[in-house]
Amino acid sequence: MSPILTSKALVLGTGIAGLSTALKFADRGFDVLLVCKGDPAEGSTRYAQGGIASVWSKDDTVEEHIQDTLTAGAGLCNENIVDLCVREGPARVRELIELGVQFTRITPAESAEASPETGTDGAETFSLHREGGHGQRRILHADDLTGWAIEKALLKKVDEHPCIRLLDHHVAIDLITEGKARKRNTPGRCLGAYALNEKTGEVLTLSAGVTVLATGGAGKAYLYTSNPDTATGDGIAMAYRAGAQVSNMEFMQFHPTCLYHPTARTFLISEALRGEGAVLKTLAGEEFMGKYHMLGSLAPRDVVARAIDMEMKRTGDKHVLLDATHIPAEELKRKFPHIHETCRFYGIDMTVELIPVVPAAHYTCGGVRADENGQSSVAGLYAVGEAACTGLHGANRLASNSLLEAVVFAHRVAEHGGKQLTAQQESGTPGPDQGLAKPLPQWDTGHAVEIEEQIDIAANWLEIRHLMWNYVGIVRSNRRLERAKRRLELLRSEVNAYYWDYLLTRDLIELRNLLTVAELIVQCAILRKESRGLHYTVDYPAKDERSFKHDTVV
Repeated sequence: MSPILTSKALVLGTGIAGLSTALKFADRGFDVLLVCKGDPAEGSTRYAQGGIASVWSKDDTVEEHIQDTLTAGAGLCNENIVDLCVREGPARVRELIELGVQFTRITPAESAEASPETGTDGAETFSLHREGGHGQRRILHADDLTGWAIEKALLKKVDEHPCIRLLDHHVAIDLITEGKARKRNTPGRCLGAYALNEKTGEVLTLSAGVTVLATGGAGKAYLYTSNPDTATGDGIAMAYRAGAQVSNMEFMQFHPTCLYHPTARTFLISEALRGEGAVLKTLAGEEFMGKYHMLGSLAPRDVVARAIDMEMKRTGDKHVLLDATHIPAEELKRKFPHIHETCRFYGIDMTVELIPVVPAAHYTCGGVRADENGQSSVAGLYAVGEAACTGLHGANRLASNSLLEAVVFAHRVAEHGGKQLTAQQESGTPGPDQGLAKPLPQWDTGHAVEIEEQIDIAANWLEIRHLMWNYVGIVRSNRRLERAKRRLELLRSEVNAYYWDYLLTRDLIELRNLLTVAELIVQCAILRKESRGLHYTVDYPAKDERSFKHDTVV
């Protein structure tokens, strides 16, 4: 019999969304089980270079940040969500500072070249970057390693908190719902999850009053991505299989500028570099962004990524160039030390040489459909961060709004979920699993055997990623989408056979989730018969405001 672990709050994921949510629940006195499938520090948060967008300067306004977000979202943002996120953002950022996040303070040199950006309480002044789509400098950052600075501070607080138990190297397999427990077709309330102990091979039953998906995005569905290996869409896939609504998966953001180098495919060149004046050029030295947008190299990411893709196809070149050589060398080294050092490591001196860059899958704007409290369509199940689709990003995420969304909704999830748990305690209502005829069903391995060869899993993984890159990438068509759909359907039968016939491994669980997410992206892309934001199709090259100004829901 596999062990059953019980907690009030089960949080899956240890990026900024998961860590913040766990701390918020724990600070309310609830015991929290925090689960991650590898090292707690490994995830997309630690690689976030740019920063967190928030109205911080006296020269900035909430209304301007709202408008910039709505403009980037191409008419699909939920305006109520945008309003609450932008308005609540500064308070959540202040909490990060109080937790020990060391955002970069403004220097005398920066004060001389730009008006001082002063903290909301008038006591502290921070260096603020400007990124594509932003009309003001409003990106708080820790040099160009903001995500790592946040991750370290939050992990330290989690390690110290007596109400949080951390399980690392445990891979979530599937959610447990009342429907599954009672063998019914309707999902009912979420009761927890099954998780594989990667070190022992044992499957645990995790029972919880509320379950929070903070599992990140799905960039690994594509051949080229800025995401770490953990970004396999686990929470989105599990929620879909549990009956939760998933929305807007066609909107995969491709970051315009990842370093083009055979051994550095996942290294991102921050958009903040273009915010400081760097410009994109062809290999022939031509500045081309002015042809595509009035903001040039500071246009929204979808426009820049598509322009680069078009220029590469026009010229036959394998990459374009980012020119920062006109920016003073000392300024580049001071503002972008990590990017400068990494480029030097790969033999590129960005102070005197142009940086070769290509677009790569970067951020999943769709996800588990969640309301203003982060609640999914399944009772007891919440989603926060990149795994969620709250309506903040619409058809295209405004740069550095992702970390903001994570902390704002972590607070809201814990506030709403905490009230649910408190009401249960005060009324004496049984826990979510105690009303069942028998305890939660434990994992049954059946007649599964160990996988003899991993080559089939690796081959299927690579085929999915090639397929998605070639047919469901920056530019799409009906023919490409239908071809991808047919091939993914064939792969599903193979992957399902592995899942039922063999004992589970992390690779097999991730392959299953990756396939599910790839199919969801294709389904949503087929549903949207227009071009908008991150979704561009040659068969419907214009927006259709009358018929398709809505979310795709599967």
